[in-house]
Amino acid sequence: MEIKIYTSDFKLEWDNFVRNSKNGTFLLYRDFIEYHGNRFRDYSLLFFEKGKLIALLPGHLENKVFYSHKGLTYGGMIMSKDTKAKNILSAFEYLTVTFRRQGIKKIVYKAIPHIYHQQPAEEDLYALFRNKAELTERNISSSILISEKIKYSELRKRGIKKAEKSDLKVKKSDNWEGFWKILEHNLQTRYNKQPVHSLEEILLLKKKFPKNIHLFTVKNADKDIVAGCLIFETKTVAHIQYIAASDEGKKKGATDLLVDHIISEAYPDKKYFDYGVSTEDSGLYLNEGLIEQKEGFGARATVYDIYTINL
Repeated sequence: MEIKIYTSDFKLEWDNFVRNSKNGTFLLYRDFIEYHGNRFRDYSLLFFEKGKLIALLPGHLENKVFYSHKGLTYGGMIMSKDTKAKNILSAFEYLTVTFRRQGIKKIVYKAIPHIYHQQPAEEDLYALFRNKAELTERNISSSILISEKIKYSELRKRGIKKAEKSDLKVKKSDNWEGFWKILEHNLQTRYNKQPVHSLEEILLLKKKFPKNIHLFTVKNADKDIVAGCLIFETKTVAHIQYIAASDEGKKKGATDLLVDHIISEAYPDKKYFDYGVSTEDSGLYLNEGLIEQKEGFGARATVYDIYTINL
């Protein structure tokens, strides 16, 4: 086993491996990882066995801790369809030995949730167990297996009907600024927070990944935006990254209409719809009102897990 530190010379090889992997998504291409600029000290790794690339591990170093990856929704081992359990056990063995020699104190590892896998790809979870990893954070997202949808609740059905009676319409949109104003206002008013991405960052990512990042908006009869959502589309998942509605949109059921459109019309052939997490404080607090709204569409729990290996 040979481990190499990522440099820009590996960019083409890295991206090609992600593209053909069994669990990679566009969030793990180098252009996405590197949009953060200098916020993270990149320390991504490539694993070779007998000269063949078998796995990638996006990551960065901070205070003698290796993170995979603070700037990403998920990190963890990216594996080819030929990668097997013994390969990943060997990769973890070499990784932990190497990190101990380098004085690195721990590994913080965000596993890729199973809904993003194109093939079964949980060899890393077994390797984490074998290396006495501790589950240190678990967040609940709400997902729908689209081919086996659960019926909507009556409350969600009423919201959709209210929106239709109010003559609201959903369409794919390029009015990023209009949506961003609603999103920023909601986050600032309710949580005193800003979106994780700035508008400039999202526009940059949209330019680099036009087939994966999409905006849908809801307009009223006067053609004003009253709600919108930003979708991150992978091979298996349509994931809501941001969703927000104006006061008018909330009163008229715009969010219900929008989510139904994403599930039933925009992505009816996608394997999963993922509505995003409803937890805070490293998973220790569940926003019950928020998850109840998502469960009203028939969404059920998918966990986003973070593990720690103390070296």
